[in-house]
Amino acid sequence: MSTDAPTSSAPPVRPVKEPRVTDEHGRRIRIGELVLRYALLLVVLALTIGPFLWQLSTSLKGPTEDIFASPPSFLPEHPTLHNYRRVADTIPVWDYALNSLKVASASVVTNCVGSALAGYALARLRYRGRRIATLVFILAMLVPVEGIIIAQFTTMRELGLNNTLIGVVLPGSIGAMNVLLMRNAFLNLPYEIEEAAYVDGANAWQRFLRIALPSVKGTLAVVAIFAFMGAWDDFLWPLIVLSDPSRFTLTIGLNYLHGTFANDERLVAAGTVIAVAPLIALFACLQRYFFRGVGEGAVKG
Repeated sequence: MSTDAPTSSAPPVRPVKEPRVTDEHGRRIRIGELVLRYALLLVVLALTIGPFLWQLSTSLKGPTEDIFASPPSFLPEHPTLHNYRRVADTIPVWDYALNSLKVASASVVTNCVGSALAGYALARLRYRGRRIATLVFILAMLVPVEGIIIAQFTTMRELGLNNTLIGVVLPGSIGAMNVLLMRNAFLNLPYEIEEAAYVDGANAWQRFLRIALPSVKGTLAVVAIFAFMGAWDDFLWPLIVLSDPSRFTLTIGLNYLHGTFANDERLVAAGTVIAVAPLIALFACLQRYFFRGVGEGAVKG
């Protein structure tokens, strides 16, 4: 009795597919296009953070290092924090920073509260003249600050707020751009949610505080960041309205480093890093809300 030996057949070899690179819509991206995208991103990254990294490197260089060497040396040979101590010894930098923090914090509070209230009124309430009010805010954005700064100074003088931090905060307490940002965020909210709350007996304040405002936290974070940056970096208006050195903000105080030590770029770089550090810390804390933006106005299932 003979039996045939079983024949084993090898499984077919499938061709190895090359990995595909796709975008967010599932469309394939060619290698050349991908390389071009990353090249452009690197160029933008260098132009954006390059000056700050150069200032940081300069602030850490010692007095024996040549900061004007060619080719330039990006990394300091002997990093030191001596330049930061010299800034504190030259000007009362921490007092100036505290004044700037007071102004910026007050600006954040007033802009968040005022812009949220005004934006909700423009977007959700029904009254005569709403479109005209929206147009007024749009036109206010077209007026340059330099064109109204004399009127602002005269107003602060008549109110007796010259040479005070309140006088620094008041003109920028509610920005037109921030009001329009909040208006657009509230417009993206479905009306059905508020209608249900209205049927349940909620008044306008309850609908604003319990329904609308929690849904636009991303835009509120954007307003907070813009308000803080605008108040912290402002130089022209505090320079005009303030005359007492004890009330100077940080941007005005750092200007003394340019006049007294015009040739010491290390000292100027250290002061610049001190001024930028709070902005980086604020953005790091609010970045997850910042990138949500007005998309949080959608209904979440």
